[in-house]
Amino acid sequence: MLFCKESLFTPGPTPVPDRVKQAMNQPMVAHRSEVFSNSLKQVATKLMPVFGTKEPVVVIAGSGTSALESAVCNVVHEGDHVVVVVTGVFGERFASICESYGAHVHRLNIEWGTACRPEQLETFLKGLKDPVKAVFATYCETSTSVLNPVKDLGAVVKRVTDALYIVDGVSCIGGVPANMEDYQIDILVSGSQKALMLPPGLAFVAVNKRAKEAIKNGPEKRFYLDLNRYIDSYDEAVTTPFTPPVSLVFGAEEVCRMIEEEGWDNVIKRHEILRDMTRAGVKALGLPLLVENDADASPTVTAVKPDGDQAGAIKKYLQDHFSMVVASGQKQLKGKIFRIGHMGYSTPFDVINVLTALEMAVHELNGRDTFGIAVKKAEEAWKAHV
Repeated sequence: MLFCKESLFTPGPTPVPDRVKQAMNQPMVAHRSEVFSNSLKQVATKLMPVFGTKEPVVVIAGSGTSALESAVCNVVHEGDHVVVVVTGVFGERFASICESYGAHVHRLNIEWGTACRPEQLETFLKGLKDPVKAVFATYCETSTSVLNPVKDLGAVVKRVTDALYIVDGVSCIGGVPANMEDYQIDILVSGSQKALMLPPGLAFVAVNKRAKEAIKNGPEKRFYLDLNRYIDSYDEAVTTPFTPPVSLVFGAEEVCRMIEEEGWDNVIKRHEILRDMTRAGVKALGLPLLVENDADASPTVTAVKPDGDQAGAIKKYLQDHFSMVVASGQKQLKGKIFRIGHMGYSTPFDVINVLTALEMAVHELNGRDTFGIAVKKAEEAWKAHV
C-alpha cells in the first residue's frame, strides 16, 4: 500500500506549517518598500532571543552553507591558523570552507557519534604553537545527531586563546537553547529549512560586537557574503544589500509569531520531549542508537544504527509502504544508519506515527512481535515530562 500523503522525517528540509505557507503566498511587494522593511525588522529582532543575541540577526538569501561560508570569509585571512572541531560531515564542511579561503586548518577529529569534551579541546588548543584566529564548532552535527556542549567549549576557547568562537547552529537553532553572551559565541549561524520551519533559501547570522569589529577589518576579497553590507543596509534603511527572497521573509515573520505564541521555553521543552520519545521508542525495538550517551543526543534529530545492513532496508520499507521519508547516513556512515528528524513543525504525535511505522518495519523484516512496544515506551517518556 502506498499512501497518498507523504510524511517527512528528514533533518532538513522539514515540514512547513500551513499558516507559514499562507504567509508566503501574500501578494508580492517591492523589496525596497516599507512593507518589506517592516517584515525584515520583525524577523531580525524577533529571532534575537532564539539566537540569544543582543544584535538584530542578519538575514541572507542562501542555504545554511552560505551562512557557514559567511562566518569564514568575513573574519579569516589567508594564512590564518584556525581550529575546527570535527564531529561529523558538517564539521568537516567548516574545515573545507576554511581551507578554500587559504587558512591553516587544525582539525580536532572526534569519533563520530560522540561529542567533543571540553578537556579534549583544551588539550588540543594548548598543543598548538601558532596563535589561533578562530575556533569553529558545530552545535548539532546533523550527520550523527550529536549535540556538542558548545557552552563548555566556548569557556575553553576564551580561557585558552584570544580566538573568535564561531558556531554552526544550522540543524538546531529554533529547537535548543542558545545564549551567545553566556556561551561566549562570537558568530552563530543557522538556516531556514530545519527547526525554523521554512523552505530552504534563508541563512541567518548572529554576530556580537567583537565579531562586528573583526568583520570590519576582515579580508578585502568578499562581495555577496560581505556581512558589512548586510549590517550597514539594515542599520541605514532596514533593508538588504541585494534582492531578498521576499516571500521567505514573510514566512519567517509568521514563524516568529508561532514561536512567540507557543513560548520560547515551551519550544525548547517540546524538542526535548521529541528526542526522549524517539530514543525510548527506538531502544524498545532493540535498534542501537549511534549516539549512546543521552547527554550527547540532539533534540532535533536521532541517528539509528541497526545491526548489519538493515538501515537501508528499513528506510526503503518506510518509504515504500507508508510514504514516510527518513534520511540516510552520509560519508563513512552511508548505508549504516538512518536518521529521524523531529524538529520545527513536529509534535509528540508525529513521533508516535514514525515509531508505529518502525514497529511494522521491524516486524516485517525480522519477524519479531514488535507491535505497540515502541509507542508504549515513547508515551511513557512523554508522560515523564508532563
